[in-house]
Amino acid sequence: MNQNLLEGLNPQQVAAVTHRGPGLLIVAGAGSGKTKVLTHRIAHLLANKEAWPSQILAITFTNKAANEMKERVHALLGSVADGMWIKTFHSACLQILRREAGLLGHDSNFTVYDTGDTRALIKRLIRESGSDIEGLKPQSVAARISNAKNELKDSEDFYSMIDSSNPKDRAIAEIFTRYAKELRKNNAFDFDDLIAETVYLFRSFPNIAAQYQRRFRHILVDEYQDTNHAQYSLIRELTKPIADAHNEPDPSTGELPEPSAITVVGDSDQSIYAFRGADMRNIAEFAKDFPGSTTILLEQNYRSTQNILSAANAVISKNFDRPEKNLWTDAGDGEKIISFTGLDERAEAAYVVDQISELRDSSVAYRDIAILYRTNALSPSLEAELKSQRIPYAVIGGLKFYERKEIKDALAYLTVIANPRDDEAIRRILNEPTRGIGEKTELKIAELARREEISFRQALGRTDTLGLGPKLTNALTAFSKLLNDLDAMAVESKIADVLSAALNLSGYRGALEDSRDPQDEARVDNLDALIGQVFEYQRQNPDATIAEYLADITLAAAADEIDDDSGSVSLMTLHTAKGLEYEVIFLVGLEQGTLPHVRSFDEPGGVAEERRLLYVGMTRARARLYLTSALQRTLFGSTTAFLPSSFLADIPPELLQTEGAERASGG
Repeated sequence: MNQNLLEGLNPQQVAAVTHRGPGLLIVAGAGSGKTKVLTHRIAHLLANKEAWPSQILAITFTNKAANEMKERVHALLGSVADGMWIKTFHSACLQILRREAGLLGHDSNFTVYDTGDTRALIKRLIRESGSDIEGLKPQSVAARISNAKNELKDSEDFYSMIDSSNPKDRAIAEIFTRYAKELRKNNAFDFDDLIAETVYLFRSFPNIAAQYQRRFRHILVDEYQDTNHAQYSLIRELTKPIADAHNEPDPSTGELPEPSAITVVGDSDQSIYAFRGADMRNIAEFAKDFPGSTTILLEQNYRSTQNILSAANAVISKNFDRPEKNLWTDAGDGEKIISFTGLDERAEAAYVVDQISELRDSSVAYRDIAILYRTNALSPSLEAELKSQRIPYAVIGGLKFYERKEIKDALAYLTVIANPRDDEAIRRILNEPTRGIGEKTELKIAELARREEISFRQALGRTDTLGLGPKLTNALTAFSKLLNDLDAMAVESKIADVLSAALNLSGYRGALEDSRDPQDEARVDNLDALIGQVFEYQRQNPDATIAEYLADITLAAAADEIDDDSGSVSLMTLHTAKGLEYEVIFLVGLEQGTLPHVRSFDEPGGVAEERRLLYVGMTRARARLYLTSALQRTLFGSTTAFLPSSFLADIPPELLQTEGAERASGG
């Protein structure tokens, strides 16, 4: 079995699978088989009986990557792989916090707020603050709060760091303080809290940290170059020496355990999330953080042709301060890269869609084709052309299923049952469907809750004291009774049955069915799809609670939604494309100011990050790569002339086949 695990691996991959020591950094170039190496390394540890499955923690960035890793280890070892933690950062922390929530002043049935929930709460807090400061938008306030949490700064830290003479910063600090209080009152964590609060838990309760340090003897982290400060701190806490007061001898050896062995896989050339707080120093300083560690380089590529790799190598080689690395393949040179320049974005889109039609005629499936762009603003002209040519397509990472209003409303009913303290959820559905309960009534109930120091839901049961009149009082009483009935039903019933009952008994579904708006017909279909998904979830997780279901779907990411079997061309941003691969890639909008983005010119390291973004996009292609641009674009109502991206000049001309306006003008 052990030898079988090494079959088909190249020498560097074998070294990465078999190496033992306190720390290992695997620098894995794009398409170099890093998932295979990680899964075989885990299987090798288990097959050699160097660890029990429960002693292994493997951390990824997406559910899709975690599921793929689980499936591969299971294929290698069968059920012996059960019991491992192969999770995303957020799902690992969620599981820890469910167990330890009481230590942080939360109940274990806490709600996890996604980006939409966070923005909705912040929007309300801005409105209630009466702040008329220009530019105080929920999205930008949420981003400032998120950045602070990713640096492990709370609202007090944030206040001490701002310029107190700046009214906008002062307003954001006050909203941050109120936001933190609302989360605690609602028994909720937001997405960033999951990691930050777990780090706080470990630092505040060394006995709890020791439990997990003793348990996880081997920790493996994928995409290490994308870790932010909070994620890095979590890994450091888990790999620290166990505090003497909480250390216990290993029952099998009688010796005190060493710190957990750490393996990280990453590639600084693919670090593209600085805007989310990702810190390349985490991978650059790995050897300093973990003395005695080893670095192994994986350069053989199993995805792309040599022409694509040579072009990508040429682009990324212009970045300074990067470890020397050159991807290569023995799969042959392949076709030249097509470089096309259109007169405008419509000409560019027409060319891309014509090429897709030709590819389809030569038996390339739509699902094997992706169009990548720097920003979503570039997609409308492409979508219009695809529609006109009746080519099926899917925009990945756009308005996702779980962000649709009717889905958020339906899930809010479940949230209120799972976590009665969640005021945001109950306020969302207070008048959904319409019950004649307006904002004034909502504010009166909220004020009653604040005055009595009770939850909004508890205040609903006391509205007879507010003098609202019989019609409103009856509506509120009926709503409160509905929630109580659903509570009682949830004790014995399946999640999908509770959801169906909530939608039917509340009248939510009926209101949509009675509507003449064709969009409401689609909304009913979406609700049916949601119920079907809940049934499937419960089939796979028969013991899951409503709170666990809600948390699991909150942790879904854009790339997790891609249907590998769909017969559609995929459209997405370069950031969303990370980790994916397609037979054919169209990389559009290669103009100076688009890619590299105009904002990058004024940011330290900004252009280098844009170069890495292009490198990531190019290395998604297996067989064919098209690089397209336009001489002018009409964006946001104004037409602007563009020069070709400076990055194009980095590609050796012999790798390119030039077409379009660029060729016609002699450029």
